[in-house]
Amino acid sequence: MSDTKGDKKTFVEEGTQFKGTMTSSCSVVVRGVVEGDLSAPSLVVSDTGAVRGKVKADELTSLGEIAGEFDANVVNLSGRVQDNTIIRAKSLEVRLSTEEGKMQVVFGEAKLEVGDPPRDPVPTTGGNKKKGKGGDGGGGEEPAT
Repeated sequence: MSDTKGDKKTFVEEGTQFKGTMTSSCSVVVRGVVEGDLSAPSLVVSDTGAVRGKVKADELTSLGEIAGEFDANVVNLSGRVQDNTIIRAKSLEVRLSTEEGKMQVVFGEAKLEVGDPPRDPVPTTGGNKKKGKGGDGGGGEEPAT
């Protein structure tokens, strides 16, 4: 019987607290508490789990509590995001859960960066106009000589 990387997982079980740097070549599932730097292909924070620190992962799914700085391609949130948390992602999905019949999302003092880095602004002037001699891009016509 041979395991593939997709079958292997690193678990931090409920009742366990890990402090320090964790690097894994397989998925990490946190049911306990991780404080520090974490790097893995994917991270799942269960509803009993908490991750506080600096995280790099291709995919992040959180049902529990996260705090710190998170860099991931795909982020799925349905847990708690603590104040002063930064989340950078190409894709972000937030699932609402009900508490006392109310639907809400609470981010506190969080910073979200979603999608590709900003590009130079695209000119909003229409048409194919020639640039003026000054090259200012103002769209004016060339003066007649």
